Amino acid sequence: MNSSALAGLTFSAVGAGRVGASLATWATAAGARLTRVAGRDAGETAAALTRRLGGQAVALDALETGGDDFLIVAVPDPALDEVALRLSGHRQAHVVWHTSGARDASALAALRPRGSEVGSLHPLHAFPALQPLPEPATFFAIDGDPRALALARRAVAAWDGTCAEVPADCRRLYHLGAWLSAGGVATLAAAAGALARRLGLPDAVAAGYRHLALGAVAALEGTDPAARITGPVARGDAALVLGQIEELERAAPELVALVREVGLQTLREIDRSRGLDERQNTLREALGGRLIP
Repeated sequence: MNSSALAGLTFSAVGAGRVGASLATWATAAGARLTRVAGRDAGETAAALTRRLGGQAVALDALETGGDDFLIVAVPDPALDEVALRLSGHRQAHVVWHTSGARDASALAALRPRGSEVGSLHPLHAFPALQPLPEPATFFAIDGDPRALALARRAVAAWDGTCAEVPADCRRLYHLGAWLSAGGVATLAAAAGALARRLGLPDAVAAGYRHLALGAVAALEGTDPAARITGPVARGDAALVLGQIEELERAAPELVALVREVGLQTLREIDRSRGLDERQNTLREALGGRLIP
């Protein structure tokens, strides 16, 4: 991180949860100065953030940031329209970003008449807790007005990240991809652990699955994930896979449809990457893939 790339800039934040607090921390680490923090009320999270980074905690309806260079709005998607409307009652920063992945800059359109340029700045990053520093090469989806885009690119460069414009008509499915690549992976690991427990296996098995998942994800660095797919489906071992599904129908029938669809998607990705051999095609047909593109 460049500790002086944002020096001389001032900013405020709406929302002091894990995302808002992390981005505010990153901005101050890059040299910017935090002036105000607001929540949908003047709660303890806003006060805690200002005690740590400086600035003043204020109520949302009293927030006026017109002298600041940028304002970060990090609130849940369902609250974004209401928050934008409440912010529009006062003059706000030169640039206002929201952090939603599924919404584009137009969610903040109510702020444009008062002179703010608006945009989105969505970090493609998991926030299970406050992240004191961004991971190098974190991707940010951006869009918005020219000044908002230019400042977003400056901030991303300060954080050693990468960014690209994700337009309005792609935002929902872009965000779905984010869920598949993070939440979806965690869901599959959780399902594997739950299956082990249902079979009466020791906790070490579930821990082993988690370790296996971490290794598989680490192996994706710098390559097409399809090139790193392993296991019996990737090998086209129809007898083993179909036998596993048969046993799963007795042990955990609610997982059968999931396993079949994951298997089919595995074969689709391999087909896209390098084509399927005879064994893989046979398994795809057995899993019900004839009618699935």
